[in-house]
Parts: sequence; C-alpha cells; structure tokens
Amino acid sequence: MAKNSNITEEAKKYIHNLYDSLMERPEKSSHLLNITDVLKQVYLKIDKAKDPAVLISRLVKYIYVEGFSRINLSKDEEKDLIELGNLSKSASWNGMNQGDFNDKSQFYSFKEQMPQR
Repeated sequence: MAKNSNITEEAKKYIHNLYDSLMERPEKSSHLLNITDVLKQVYLKIDKAKDPAVLISRLVKYIYVEGFSRINLSKDEEKDLIELGNLSKSASWNGMNQGDFNDKSQFYSFKEQMPQR
C-alpha cells in the first residue's frame, strides 16, 4: 500500500504541474481542453484508485493520442508527461489495455458530468 501512495503523490505532483502549465496557454483548442479535463479528473480520482499505475497509464496514453501532432508540449510539460509514463510502468498488463485510448469517457463514471468539447 505504501508503494501506491508514493506513486499517487508523485503522479499528483506531475499532473498538477502539467495541468497548470497547459491552462496558462492563451489559446485553448478543444484537444487541449479535453486533455486538461482528463488531467483534472485523474487528479481527483487517483487517491481512490485500486491500482493508480493503471489509471496513470491510461492518462498518459490518452494524452499522447489526443495531443498527437495537435499540441506542442514545452520541455517541462514533456518532462512531466515522461515522468508520469515512468510511474505507470508498474501497471498490470491486463489493466493497462482496457479502454479506448482516445475516449475521455473512460475517466468518468456514469453519474459524473463529462465536459463536451
């Protein structure tokens, strides 16, 4: 359990940095807003996740798919995303591959309102 809490705290730091940096941009495309929506959602849910590494893995894959050739990341943003990817390496193989990588609804429960961009 201590390992999960370490991963969670580290991930929250990188998610927070990435979210703040992306939200400071003057131009916010729908792709950028989708990414920030998911970053916020994961930040809120990661404390209660059974396996935070799986959630982080899905987040990283979603960001790469959603942002591919649409969003240019700064060096610091890229570094935060790489660190999140490193934290997700301990995710179980089956848990990592569940879900559609380009669908942000995988981060929301049925009861939660998902922003449409």
